[in-house]
Amino acid sequence: MESDLDALLKTVCARTYPDVAPEDAASPYIVWQGIGGRVLRALDGGHCGARNTYMQISVWSTRRLEALTLIRQVEDALVGSPSFTVVRPEAEPMSMYDEDVEHYGAIQRFSIWSTR
Repeated sequence: MESDLDALLKTVCARTYPDVAPEDAASPYIVWQGIGGRVLRALDGGHCGARNTYMQISVWSTRRLEALTLIRQVEDALVGSPSFTVVRPEAEPMSMYDEDVEHYGAIQRFSIWSTR
């Protein structure tokens, strides 16, 4: 699932990183991080062939509107992707500002179901 996610996000922004961006990353850029998910197990304890991941996706830019525009493109790409069984946005994007790097952020969480 992670390789499909990374490839899909790179269609929105080529600078896409798991967990954390390098200090010298040019903006805009996307960071994605798994933050849990539901576990499905069969009655015998085996896996059911499905996997659920809660994914936090953050877009960072020197311009607020660009960050918001890109996170909307991320949402559209994820929801419309045939690579995943179901993608559900968990909430609207949250806006942030990081004074240390002087970047605006747009952060959104998704529930992504995929094959195991």
